[in-house]
Amino acid sequence: MTEPASVARIVVLISGSGSNLQALLDAAVDPAYGAQVVAVGADRDGIAGLDRADAAGVPTFVERVRDHDTREDWDRALTAHVAKHQPDLVISAGFLKLVGPHFLAAFGDRYLNTHNTLLPAFPGIHGPRDALAYGVKLTGATLFFVDAGMDTGPIVAQVAVPVLDDDDVDALTERIKEAERRQLVEQVGRLVREGWTITGRKVTVP
Repeated sequence: MTEPASVARIVVLISGSGSNLQALLDAAVDPAYGAQVVAVGADRDGIAGLDRADAAGVPTFVERVRDHDTREDWDRALTAHVAKHQPDLVISAGFLKLVGPHFLAAFGDRYLNTHNTLLPAFPGIHGPRDALAYGVKLTGATLFFVDAGMDTGPIVAQVAVPVLDDDDVDALTERIKEAERRQLVEQVGRLVREGWTITGRKVTVP
């Protein structure tokens, strides 16, 4: 059982514009939310998400894969950087790198990711495109704890998004993003306020 913290410390990892990060920053302004973003990490420089963090006065760091001799070295460095901030929860908010065994050993039971389909259907980076091509009538977003697989970890929550007859990939992706963002903010708040238990593949929030 991961007990709730009075004010949970959250580290957010990003690779792009940081719209999910901004939603978390906005939610955390309310003390009743129960969480504070204490650091934002990225795998690249010059992205809008880092500007959002700077504007909110949140410390940032960048750990680029190419600055390390091996992927394992990068994984160790990322793990150490995140650990400095003593997070209760780490959130992948559009972080486009797969973490390795060192990171998962440190944070595997508290590292959240969100995916833009209803897992286990359509994992990977082209979820909405694959869902649309398959002809499903319902897709959505999945929030889950990360494990060593590709979008295979224990599921925290899912939200459904209908596929419309005139949808293209961009329109469907945008509607999923809106639902995904709302779910992320709601469920992160719930987890930090109430705690959680992971038993096998089952996540339980009291």
